[in-house]
Amino acid sequence: MEYVTDARYSWPAVCQERFDAAPTQILHEWNTVAHASEYEGNPGRRPLTYDEVQSLLDAADARVEEIRARRRKGAAAAMRDATLLKTVYAFGLRRREAWGLDVVDLRRNPRAADYGAYGALFVRFGKSSRGGQPKRRTVLTVPEMDWIVPVLQQWVSEARPLLSPGSHPALWVTERRGRLSWRGINEAFEQARNDAGLPEALDLHSLRHSYVTHLVEFGYPEKFVQDQVGHSYASTTAIYTGVSDEFRNRLVQQSLQRRHASLWESQQ
Repeated sequence: MEYVTDARYSWPAVCQERFDAAPTQILHEWNTVAHASEYEGNPGRRPLTYDEVQSLLDAADARVEEIRARRRKGAAAAMRDATLLKTVYAFGLRRREAWGLDVVDLRRNPRAADYGAYGALFVRFGKSSRGGQPKRRTVLTVPEMDWIVPVLQQWVSEARPLLSPGSHPALWVTERRGRLSWRGINEAFEQARNDAGLPEALDLHSLRHSYVTHLVEFGYPEKFVQDQVGHSYASTTAIYTGVSDEFRNRLVQQSLQRRHASLWESQQ
């Protein structure tokens, strides 16, 4: 607006002549809210620590065993929820991305033949830009998360058929042979979070934050992490990242070792 209303460019005069009205600047520093920081979201939403992730997934698995021990119905659905949460974390998915997964979206990666049909996920319902169509991307299975391979294999070949999905394509199906809803996905996380005794401020999206943070701590380049999670800008990925003090101290220690080594070599 500062450009449009600048008299040096004649836009006000041209608009007045053509439309009988001229643009006027109505928002100024004195009548607008100042953003004091780059990120002003809910401070309770944060990456989970490694121990918290383990506690969450253990709680989801424990629910499966509890239902089985009581010989109640719902063990297959509980296993679905546990596998779903593990998949969201292992591939850094958004809720909608996890919801839209079909069995055919499980892909092979020729560079990781050992993973078989679980070397990658083809995400078809990524976040769209400016009202456009959902973005698509392929998320590779990284070696640090290869534990997800047997988990998904067991779900697809053994547990999912127990829900009698028939020809339904969804990876996450319900007892009524439908696609698991967004609400159902949220409830799966909340159940595991409460069972694990984790803070209520943590939500499903916190697992995506955890994925980004942990990939950075594993040493993956920023561009790789950005492509894995489907961010258009590196600055967005940076907001998701919350590395631990241990990781930062390790970087400082490595820097000190390199510095001392170079000093020692220069004195020889």
